[in-house]
Amino acid sequence: MPTHLDLPGLGRHRMSEPAPLPAATTPVTSRVVYAAAHVVADPLGPNAPGAPAAVDWDTTLAFRRHLWSLGLGVADAMDTAQRGMGLDWRATRELITRSGAEARATGGRLACGVGTDQLAPGTHTLDTITAAYEEQLAVVEDAGARPILMASRALARTARGADDYLRVYGDLIARSARPVILHWLGEMFDPALTGYWGSPDLDTATGTVLTLIASAPDRIDGIKVSLLDADREIALRRALPAGVRLYTGDDFNYPALIRGDELGHSDALLGVFDPIAPVAAAALRALDAGDLDRYDALFAPTLPLARHLFAAPTYHYKTGIVLLAWLAGHQDHFTMVGGAQAARSVPHLVELFRLADTAGVLPDPELAADRMRRFLSVAVGTR
Repeated sequence: MPTHLDLPGLGRHRMSEPAPLPAATTPVTSRVVYAAAHVVADPLGPNAPGAPAAVDWDTTLAFRRHLWSLGLGVADAMDTAQRGMGLDWRATRELITRSGAEARATGGRLACGVGTDQLAPGTHTLDTITAAYEEQLAVVEDAGARPILMASRALARTARGADDYLRVYGDLIARSARPVILHWLGEMFDPALTGYWGSPDLDTATGTVLTLIASAPDRIDGIKVSLLDADREIALRRALPAGVRLYTGDDFNYPALIRGDELGHSDALLGVFDPIAPVAAAALRALDAGDLDRYDALFAPTLPLARHLFAAPTYHYKTGIVLLAWLAGHQDHFTMVGGAQAARSVPHLVELFRLADTAGVLPDPELAADRMRRFLSVAVGTR
């Protein structure tokens, strides 16, 4: 019997039966792909706004094994894991160490964020910021992960121009034991990063990025770009030196950017690949096989979901990701570190549920419907 439930504002909804997807047997090969993974909170921990994060480590690591089992890489300790928005440095350090051990045990590809979020809010010297980055870089290197030099709120606040960015990043790139991934996170993901790379003008900022990459192309694996501007990403991709990857972080336009054109393609480091991982893995395997029609068909219904998930204010997208993880059966509750489960409205989450069902990313429709009913019963009194 088909499963139905009443959705406030949308009426009676009939659940879809997700199409079967082929089992993963090998890693994706035609693109280098990382899914930025969320963390699972301890529902009995003191995860109130401003409190230290209490993490359910067993379930958090099980989700990473799920991503690796699909042939995807994992990007950990990134903004999807609520870096700077609930996940403090103490918990982040433990996450990196634990994920590194899991990656070694499973043979999974792992990259981890290197930031400066152990510093107190405010202005710091460039030397202090560099030292904070170096402290975190050592943790990531000890874990055996590829470093992702995350955009730093402290650096955005302190830097007086492009030369300050070039100095700090140049020192870190030279210090790293392996090639790094740079990280350009737009202000829609974090307003504190407005004017990153020394200018609010994106053409000027792009020039600074290209100057940095040209100074040490053999020490830079790639750059992850999250500006939600496909044309700008393509232009930057075409300007990169040979061998330096463009990892798309564009959760609005990823299918076309990964598919690419006659002049190249983007690889991927995406938060949206957390909730759509099985479909994404199947689409990328179709790309491996040269089946572009199937690639397009699999990804097409995920785009409305992604665009709603990352709707403004974009930085609250993590709430939807954790709701979907609960609905899909990857965790037993809808609780987040920092109390972030309250960051999206009920109408937003109701529409997210509908779009997720349409996209085929809820593997057990009956379970998802039952959990959504329970959520609505508490949230709005729906029976």
